[in-house]
Amino acid sequence: MLHWLIHDCGIEPHIPVVDKSQRSDGTFSREDLAYDHATDTYRCPAGKTLQHYRRRFTTPRTGVMKDNSMRYWASKRDCEECPLKPRCCPRAPARKISRSIYEGARDLAREIGKTEAYQTSRRQRKKVEMLFAHLKRILKLDRLRLRGPNGARDEFHLAATAQNLRKLAKLVAAPAPIPAT
Repeated sequence: MLHWLIHDCGIEPHIPVVDKSQRSDGTFSREDLAYDHATDTYRCPAGKTLQHYRRRFTTPRTGVMKDNSMRYWASKRDCEECPLKPRCCPRAPARKISRSIYEGARDLAREIGKTEAYQTSRRQRKKVEMLFAHLKRILKLDRLRLRGPNGARDEFHLAATAQNLRKLAKLVAAPAPIPAT
């Protein structure tokens, strides 16, 4: 389920980004290489450039593969003489990186994830999701039994009312027990 937060500048996605680009073998991850939006290239920790193509084609190419990603390659000559090669691409002649065509949106979502508004949204989402989980598990509202939009609305309102009454009963202080004489 996507969660959105509306600001005066537009609608921003408030979803966590699942990132599986971390490496566990001690070599550089994709986040260790800087992406430059203006030139559409990556820059490695040694300062060398990774780009789509090293030559010009008579027919322009988009560079988008079937899996909706773009490949960036470093020059083999640059990688051979680089002192960081054992930490960058130890088993390959040159560094290669794949970048999804949707990575710009993922970058935006990562930046939003660092804001206080995102943390607030995340806390509020948990509260709402818990209420729906309670409706499904405790009040057995896993499917609606009344037909049509009006029946579904009425059934949901009854379940929400029952849920609110349960919460209210917990908030109302119980009367003090009467001591036995």
